[in-house]
Amino acid sequence: MAEIATIARPYAEAAFRLARERGRLSEWSEILNCMAKVADAARALIGHPNVAAREIESLFGSVCGGTDDEAGNLLRLLIENGRLSCLPEIAEQFEALKRQDSGIQEAAIYSAFPMDDAQAQSIKALLEDRFRTPLRISVTVAPELIGGIKAVVGDQVLDTSVRGKLDAMAVALNS
Repeated sequence: MAEIATIARPYAEAAFRLARERGRLSEWSEILNCMAKVADAARALIGHPNVAAREIESLFGSVCGGTDDEAGNLLRLLIENGRLSCLPEIAEQFEALKRQDSGIQEAAIYSAFPMDDAQAQSIKALLEDRFRTPLRISVTVAPELIGGIKAVVGDQVLDTSVRGKLDAMAVALNS
């Protein structure tokens, strides 16, 4: 949902800048992921009129092993602004900023058939060579491709699937 992403962005960016300045990116990553899981699991409590903000803050602190002053400040700010439901998106955007900062890009690989780790790593190596950047891959089985694979890296798509070739052929014949 675009609205939640828009709301979450400034929080994620502020947390990222603070974590990077303090040299605590991995620690903040763990804290935000824990808080996101708690927010997701405690959806019914968040915003409930009979549950005080202190109780919600205490819940987060006890589940996530306590929060330092900075993370506690973020948590209190989210509670005050009624934005706790955005925590999963904040954590996701924080991770994206962390990957971007480290130079690692996301690559989605769609395959017509399941592939083993060796095949996935082989494709990853080819894509890293092609894009000249480290990649983190995710593989999804997409039977509608009929055969072959389709790789999405950033805004670029490499489609070597049978479905892609058939679609290209249909466009050529209709032109």
